[in-house]
Amino acid sequence: MIQAVLGDASQKHITVPGVQLWVNNLQDLVYDIDNVLDDLATDALRRKLNQEALASTSTSKVLKIIPTCCTNFTPRNIMYGQKMSSRLDEITTKLDDLIVLKNNLGLNVNVERSNMTERRLEQTSLVDESKIMGREGDTEALMGKLLGNEESDQNVSVLTIVGMGGIGKTTLAKLLYNEQKVKDHFEVRVWVCISEEFDVFNICNAIFEALGGENKRFSNLDPLHVGLKEKLLKKRFLLVLDDVWNEDHSKWELLQSPLLVGAPGSKVIVTTRSTRVASVMDSQETYPLDILSNEDALSLFAQHALGEKNFDKHPTLKLLGEGILKKCGRLPLALKTLGRVVKGYKNGDEWEKLLNSEIWDIEDGSEILPALRISYYHLPPYLKQLFAYCSLFPKDYVFDKKKLILLWVAEGFLSQSKGNKSMEFLGHEYFEELESRSFFQHSTSDELGYTMHDLINDLATSVAGEFSFRLDGEVDVSDTNESFDKFRHFSLVGPISYRKLNELQRSKRLRTFLLMSVACRNCS
Repeated sequence: MIQAVLGDASQKHITVPGVQLWVNNLQDLVYDIDNVLDDLATDALRRKLNQEALASTSTSKVLKIIPTCCTNFTPRNIMYGQKMSSRLDEITTKLDDLIVLKNNLGLNVNVERSNMTERRLEQTSLVDESKIMGREGDTEALMGKLLGNEESDQNVSVLTIVGMGGIGKTTLAKLLYNEQKVKDHFEVRVWVCISEEFDVFNICNAIFEALGGENKRFSNLDPLHVGLKEKLLKKRFLLVLDDVWNEDHSKWELLQSPLLVGAPGSKVIVTTRSTRVASVMDSQETYPLDILSNEDALSLFAQHALGEKNFDKHPTLKLLGEGILKKCGRLPLALKTLGRVVKGYKNGDEWEKLLNSEIWDIEDGSEILPALRISYYHLPPYLKQLFAYCSLFPKDYVFDKKKLILLWVAEGFLSQSKGNKSMEFLGHEYFEELESRSFFQHSTSDELGYTMHDLINDLATSVAGEFSFRLDGEVDVSDTNESFDKFRHFSLVGPISYRKLNELQRSKRLRTFLLMSVACRNCS
């Protein structure tokens, strides 16, 4: 009955807050049920191992004439049975309460879901990612600035690409970075993702390693700067600092000091959403990136939705496509993501549902585009949980496909394997499906690694809700201890004391505890 009613709940929770609370309570109870099943399976295994151990002892002949059922009636087993009985009674009571609340909310059984959630999207490459729609002019202008020999007081000049989230700043910078003329022009190229925290030590260390520096552990910034200067001395380099939020000029001054030894013509490309950042980083050129023209946006949407360059063969869909374009602001990330939502549907019904979705009207104060929320709500149920789990990864984190799949397996997300497929094989299929829907993308710094766009990462954090929590940086864990009891999945990025680590690990409801990094400078 739970499965049957979720179809209605998945539609009504968008506009009815009480339904979302009901879904959260149901999810919480499902975790409790899962824990009980794990507990029972563990105890069953313990009993089996104990019986095998006893059977191998000198008393095995005596034990063989005693029925197994009699050996189970030990004081510990009786107390365990009473404890589990109490937990099962509590779960049953909560289930009954949820059923009553379901009826009060008017949730109906067997409401037909959009068949978008049932379709398996084929893994395909619709567009060569190096061909950016409508950015030919931008590419040409930026290439001229990169390869030009304009006069400057310093050997290194800064070029900043500014634009809103999802407009294609990183994609454009990536195209420039991999252009053959750029490769030939610069002796050294380095790409570093920044995001919110502008940690000068970590950024310099990332540049040093990218330049082929040996895996050294620097105790402080001074020897790192010395090593970096030696690597860059009299070399014409290109450094890309992607997604910068820093507005502290002193941090930029500290970062650029070892860069100034580069040869004349060296460039630093900065991508950011803020013109203030460009000013703080002494940018000689600020290049504002505009949204796509209506024609280019429509063409990009057609390529991802239809696999064609335009809507010439689909005049009916073109009208619906133009409506979708207006709602998502012609942003490339949104167009690419939504195009893959409706891929394969050419009768217009699903396109119309997408255009008229109530999600467009949600205003929650976040920067997450409604278009991205829609792409999540149209995911099949088996993919939603896998994607939400990725909220444990910090922004710009480069993760390994195989390791992520193993984490999914360890969580039990893939236990319902289909046919003769192994859980790992099924995980690979699901990963590729999420990648094909633009939730994952190949890393710029690691050809074998994957990342999530910042807005996609925000989306994962949002949909994970109150069950997952990621603690970034050197934050005082004690400030958030009151709410730890409700978390099921927790990840820590940065240092933590052993005392706090033990406190978190003793949480009764915590299922996942990921230590993303425990390295700490200048600490014992």
